[in-house]
Parts: sequence; C-alpha cells; structure tokens
Amino acid sequence: MNFNGFDFGGLFDIELAINSLPFVLEGLPMTLIVSIAGMGIGLVLGLFLALARGSKHVLLRIPARVYISFMRGTPMLVFLFILYFGLPVVGIQFTATAAAIIGFGLNSAAYIAEVDRASLNSIDTGQWESAKALNMPYWTTLKKIILPQATRIAIPPLTNVFMDVVKATSLAAVITVPELFQKTQIVAGREFDAMTMYVLVALIYWPICILIGVLQERLEKRYSRFV
Repeated sequence: MNFNGFDFGGLFDIELAINSLPFVLEGLPMTLIVSIAGMGIGLVLGLFLALARGSKHVLLRIPARVYISFMRGTPMLVFLFILYFGLPVVGIQFTATAAAIIGFGLNSAAYIAEVDRASLNSIDTGQWESAKALNMPYWTTLKKIILPQATRIAIPPLTNVFMDVVKATSLAAVITVPELFQKTQIVAGREFDAMTMYVLVALIYWPICILIGVLQERLEKRYSRFV
C-alpha cells in the first residue's frame, strides 16, 4: 500500500516473516523454560519474603524489606549483567541460561512478595485468631485456611507478574540466551529488515500472553470455591 509516496508494505515483509518463523520459534522453548523456571523460583521465594516482610522479628523484616526495595529499584538488565559478567570476577560463573533463570527468579520474587503480602493482609485477622483458639499450628493455619483464600485474591496480579516475566525474557538475549528475541535479532541482522522481524516476534509474544490470561480465568474459577 502506497500513501503519498510512502510504501507501507515495506514495513512488514510477509514472505520474510513466514520463511523466518520456524527459525524464530526455535527460541520459544527456551523462552518458556526461563519464564516458568524463573516464575517458580519467584513464587517460592516471594512467599517467604512476604511472610518475613510482615514478621514481628526485626531480623526477618528488615532484610526482607531491603531485598524487595533493591530488586524493585534496579533494572533487570543490570542484574543480568551482574550475574553473567560480574560474578565471574569473584569466581562464581553461571551459564547464560542459568543466569537468566536465577535473575528472573530473584527479581520477580520481590514483586510477588508484595502481591502475597497484600493478599495475606486482606484476610480477616479473625480467622487467624479462630485457628489460634483451636490450638492450630501456625503453618497448618497458613496452609489450610489462609493461603487458599489469599491465592484467589493474588491470582490476577500474579498473572500480570508472569506476563511481565515472559516479555522480559527478551532481555536475556543480551547475555546470549537463545530465546525468541535473540533468534529474531539474528534474522534481523542477516536480512537487514528489523521492522518485519520485531513485528513478527511481537505477534508471537501476544498469543502467549493471551493463553496466560485464559489460565488466569480458569484458576480464578477453581479458587472461587474458597469464597
């Protein structure tokens, strides 16, 4: 399509996109591995950070607050560089994939901790008191009564965190992780058509996030029984 001498068809080469799609999709498994593994680490660490953040013990509360503040206040890209390029200086070396998984896990944990803390705090304190009156142990109360209800509340914001992690895995390309965006950059540099390739990879990330949204709806229905 041509408008006042400008060729809009030059913005997206359909033939190049179709021919490059199989190569670009080779990076999809790595994107999913880094995203899911990073989110898994974040969920576990984030819960403990949330509990520590709300603890009455200073030795737990202060370190948790500092950790959350640091991770939320520093760029993810800088943290990836520290893990992959900085730590070898002191004798600690990770593969690019391991550095990405650890980086996204530690970073997402800070955001997840705040989501978990808010969700836990939204549960009526009377439920804690009732469980205590029944002489129910703390961890049993947390597991059987509090967490199921808090999980329902936390699902939407946690889904947003997961979507952010999936999209942020594109940053792992700078430390040579062979994920979607890194594969896209290879073709873009080889074919001298960055616009087509970047539009293509955007169209790949989009349905992934749609599927995550569908998963969110199913989880919300599942946990609605705890209302």
